[in-house]
Amino acid sequence: MPESPVVLGIESSCDETGAGLVRDGVLLGQAVASSMDEHARFGGVVPEIAARAHVHAVAPVVTEALWRAGLTLADVGAVAVTTGPGLSGALQVGVAAAKGYAFALGVPLHGVHHLAGHVAAAGLAGGPLPNPCVVLIVSGGHTSLLLVRDLARDPIVHLGDTLDDAAGECFDKVARILGLPYPGGPAIDRAARTGDRKAVRFPRPLTGAQDARYAFSFSGLKTAAARWVEAQQTPHVPDAAAALQEAVADVLTRKAVRACTDHGITTLVVVGGVAANSRVRELAERRCASAGITLRVPPPGLCTDNGAMIAAIGDLLVRAGAGPAPPELSVDPSAPLEFAALVPLPDRRVGAA
Repeated sequence: MPESPVVLGIESSCDETGAGLVRDGVLLGQAVASSMDEHARFGGVVPEIAARAHVHAVAPVVTEALWRAGLTLADVGAVAVTTGPGLSGALQVGVAAAKGYAFALGVPLHGVHHLAGHVAAAGLAGGPLPNPCVVLIVSGGHTSLLLVRDLARDPIVHLGDTLDDAAGECFDKVARILGLPYPGGPAIDRAARTGDRKAVRFPRPLTGAQDARYAFSFSGLKTAAARWVEAQQTPHVPDAAAALQEAVADVLTRKAVRACTDHGITTLVVVGGVAANSRVRELAERRCASAGITLRVPPPGLCTDNGAMIAAIGDLLVRAGAGPAPPELSVDPSAPLEFAALVPLPDRRVGAA
């Protein structure tokens, strides 16, 4: 069998500029540059700042990833890039760079879905994902439970999604109320280490709703935390952080394990930035072990946005025989997660469920 080409992946959907190199499911090298510090004083990501940062970072990040892999651009056989969802200006920088590299090298270009990249990242640590598996995506902008079969070919089935705030968004907003720095997820996790998770009984939204068995809602939890803070003369931040983190982790892992048992699936994959949260990982491990479910969670460095995950999904598409994206490939800031690739494969099994 001939060796698969090296796939260069480029990620620029938000405030991280990432580049990664993958071949046959093996991560060869990656690099990430973050503009997070530039956004921190505004309490959130400023799209124009993010786009400018990507312009300055994308070429050096690709160069560093190649250096870490011991490769040169001449070794690259395909390019994959995030086309959505994300910030429009940020996405456009990544797509323009990817088109430039693909054209200059004379190699195919693949436009991929950002969230499918997060799923593929789990395959870089521990080998290919089983078919089927349940995937819990938890990040600043997305919280979804998915049924995934062949990631490169089959449609991605949504079991449930967030109805309002995502888990990471809830962390960010409550962290701001508590006076913790941006980004809120890591700040909540750090503060919770010295807190009592039982000190405050925050609600567990939708955990008893049969008609929303796999859906999520974190807006009410955010409001409950805000009201609790308002009622305290001097709120104990570590206790509030620990209690909030416990509520989020409880809801996420309870619904994810339920989805596995309901569908007779023995592997749960947890990905996205919030998958790096220590309590989410701990509770997922415990509940999966009790239910006889195998848990797959990428290392923390592959949970947040990175180019390796985009290269990983590009590698899967290349090996599945996907055709290249058309020259007019464009961004889709609100792209729904239906397939991993922007351009359909000729033999996609649309009727699969």
